[in-house]
Order: sequence, then C-alpha cells, then structure tokens
Amino acid sequence: MRHTEKQQYEISEICEIKLGGYLQKILIEGTKKSNPVVICLHGGPGSPIPFNVGSRGLFPEIKEYFTLVCWDQLGCGINNRVIDDSFHIDDFEKMTLELISYIHSRFEHNRIYLFGMSWGSLLTLKAASGSEYVDGAVCNGQVLHNETFNDEVFTTLEKSRMPECKKKQLETYKNDINAQNAKKIMGFVNRYTDGYFCRSKHDKTEKLPVFKIIKGMLSSPDYRFRDLKAVVINGYAKNNTLIEEFVRQDVRPLLSNIKIPYTIVQGSTDIVTPTAFVKQFIKTNKNKNVRLIVIENCGHFPDARVNRTCIEQLKVLDRQCRG
Repeated sequence: MRHTEKQQYEISEICEIKLGGYLQKILIEGTKKSNPVVICLHGGPGSPIPFNVGSRGLFPEIKEYFTLVCWDQLGCGINNRVIDDSFHIDDFEKMTLELISYIHSRFEHNRIYLFGMSWGSLLTLKAASGSEYVDGAVCNGQVLHNETFNDEVFTTLEKSRMPECKKKQLETYKNDINAQNAKKIMGFVNRYTDGYFCRSKHDKTEKLPVFKIIKGMLSSPDYRFRDLKAVVINGYAKNNTLIEEFVRQDVRPLLSNIKIPYTIVQGSTDIVTPTAFVKQFIKTNKNKNVRLIVIENCGHFPDARVNRTCIEQLKVLDRQCRG
C-alpha cells in the first residue's frame, strides 16, 4: 500500500519505450538504484491489477528491497488500444523480451527477476526461457497445459451446484474449443466453484485489500480517468486469438528445461490454472530449479497471503542468487 509518510526513492519515473513496435509507458520505482529489479507481468490478458503503471508510491514492502517495473501490457491501462485478432501470444512474448532487454540496458549490473501472474506466468516462462538476462522467477497461477477445457474443470462443475440446464450447456462446449466457449466455461467456474475465490464459510484468511489498491490508483499522479477505466474495460474485449491460443498451450517442455530458479505459488482450490496439474508436473519432473508452494483455502485470485508469499519468495531467490 501507499506509505502515509513520504517515501524516499532513488528512482521513480515513467518511461516511454518501444515494445513490439508500439510506444508504451512503464513505471520504474525503488528506494535504491543498486537493488535487484523485479519486472511484473500481470494477468488477463488485459488485467493490470494490482501492479500497474498507476501504482507509483504503492507497495513499499516490495520497493524497499527491489526496483519494481510495472508494465500495463499493450491493450490495457495506460497503454490501452484495440487488440484485434492480428495479435498473437508470440507478439506479447516479443514485447516482454524487449522490455527485459531495455531494463538490462538500464540496470546492467543488477539482478533481474520476473514476477508473473496467471496469463503473465505464460509470458514469464517463455521470456525466462528465451532471455539471458533473467536470474529467477516467481509465478502465481502457473499456466501449464490444456487450460479451461480439461477434466479438472469439467468434473468440478459437474459436481457443483450449477443448475442442470447449465450442465447441459457445458456438455456442448467441451469439444468445441474456442474463445467464446472458454469465456462461458470460466463464467461457470467463477459463479459455481471455488476456482477463482475460495468461498468457504469457515475461511477467515486475509483478503487482498482491493479497495486500498483502487484508492491508491485513483490518487496516482500518472493515471488519468481513462487509464483507470482501461484497467477493467479495455482493448481486449473483442480479441479471440489470444484466448484460443492460450487454452491450447502446453509449456511443460519449457518448464522441464528451465535453467533458472523458478518458484510457483498456487491456491489449493485453483482450477483456472489447475493446481492439480502443477502438482502432477512437480511429482514427475526432475528439474530441481522448479519449486511449488500451495496456499490452502485460496483460489486463482490471490489473497494477501499469496502476495506476501510471492514477495518473500522473490527475496529467497535473491539470497540464493547472491550465493
């Protein structure tokens, strides 16, 4: 959250750089320029919450130890524009790699880490596998394979309180993999399961302080109202290619061969990026660079425990890389 007292930053700036051929703005902020750098890759696609260009002065618990780089990926937030079906995952991977190269040119002697969330975990894994400048990564909600159209989702929905008429609709979606059906299935997951949010009546876990985050963004010196609006309603509304490519991804080979420390933090009830898939991968894969931490009674959407765990794991990675 934003400090109530004035925080001293050696670096706090909005930069405009070209990524993928498009001029885009990023936020770079931290207490010491000599600190290691963390590049945030948000979820969605098109959901720059909570780490975005409008978060100047927020999250001192990260910026005390790291220089934080926030990028509203092209099509949302301060970099809003229409993302039509000519855009592909490869385009966003290219932009991510160019961002990493730019940060390396600015902080040549600093360690660089990636922090990916959901969709951002896909970009994290691809970029970490393709860049020589990344020292480690932490991801929450790891994309792995066969997202949305899988037995983990279907079985959970079939056992849920979802009305029978909706279950019949689900049957028609199962073997027709497209963006519209993916959106409908995820709508069912959100409404009828704990896949996104753990709704247990006995759950007393600390929720993410969304109101405080939004309040901080409202007072941002960098966001205009249209930028804040584009955090939620943005250029991804009519895109189908990214979702259709997303649900067909299988990045297990990349994760099997990752050469840097790579920590995955999952909620125990997450079926959006199924925790069961990640557990099975860890069980059968021999790559010691990959670690899994499961947060009980948590879905795909992170709560405060997940954020704290991710920040702590970034610190753990940095201590390991310092030797």
